[in-house]
Amino acid sequence: MPHRDWSHLLDIPSFPPDRYAHLADRLGALIGTTNDVLLIQAEAVLALEAVAASLAHSGLKALNIVTSPYGTWFGTWLKRGGAHVINLIAEPALPITLDAVTRAIDDNPDIAMLSLVHAESASGILNPLEEIIAYARERGILTIVDAVASVGGHALDVDGLGIDIAVIGPQKALAGTAGLSAISVSRMAWDHLHHAAAPRLSMLSLLDQKDMWIDTGRHVLPGTPVALEFFALQAALDRIEAEGMEPLQRRHERARDATRAGLRVLGAKLWVQEQSASALVTTALLPPDVARDAFISRRKIAGADMTAGVGPGTERLVRLNHTGRRATEEAILANLTAFSQALEAHGHASDLDNALKTAADIYRR
Repeated sequence: MPHRDWSHLLDIPSFPPDRYAHLADRLGALIGTTNDVLLIQAEAVLALEAVAASLAHSGLKALNIVTSPYGTWFGTWLKRGGAHVINLIAEPALPITLDAVTRAIDDNPDIAMLSLVHAESASGILNPLEEIIAYARERGILTIVDAVASVGGHALDVDGLGIDIAVIGPQKALAGTAGLSAISVSRMAWDHLHHAAAPRLSMLSLLDQKDMWIDTGRHVLPGTPVALEFFALQAALDRIEAEGMEPLQRRHERARDATRAGLRVLGAKLWVQEQSASALVTTALLPPDVARDAFISRRKIAGADMTAGVGPGTERLVRLNHTGRRATEEAILANLTAFSQALEAHGHASDLDNALKTAADIYRR
């Protein structure tokens, strides 16, 4: 990488304090909520940990759905805070089913909280969010959704679905930076967050955020504001709003459809069934005679983004990334070219020309 002078990123002006609330409202509009929106000055993993730490106490019984390492972490954080956690673990690298969720709740009628990830960039799956949230609402259960990867790539209507806590970040489908995240909190969620064991004077305290941000009129953020990240978030929101959330979601869906169509022509075995396929990344199962590390090392096509799956059950999976600014025809064709050439380097013939035509045809419809 050639040397570049990054000094223009130093000595930037302070972000205008009167714009913080406006940013929060814009994020709320993106996810369809009028609930309180907290701005967290950290990557979204800290926001998720803050939710778990703030909710957890010895009187809480929680159903935590695990479809990736993120779900495992969330359950661990809840347990650390004293909660009784039932980890409902899906088949490795596959989505959870509504039947499994209803059985777990029916077997444990005193469950008060349910948590799940919407879309998993680790494996390319999409969990059945709408059905699960609807069932939990019928049972009066508090719902927490990790929508960090999915927001922008999939529809997310927090108030329409009745999601109590949603955690989002701008670094995936919204194509922003990773230094900020946000949490939407319903009235029911605030009731659950007020308990004797709730953390205070802590970066993990949502009640501190409420006291110092919401209850003071949203004028001053806790801590020292990271001005550069707030300017970046503002720019990302400007770009997203100019495109529109529905066109953004359609762009991701088209990228997914073109990728899957092209991979089928190449003879790849798609990992996720159509109805459960994320619009963020597409995963393919490698032939049994191909080592994944060797396969991925062949990804030398300019513009291609082909990586290994992450977490249990993904050991043979390769991910083709089409998230955010990569949800374009050019990126899809580069990914398919890299995949095809890696196949051929390992002795597997593939019809790249037809695969590229098939993918391009998706964009001509």
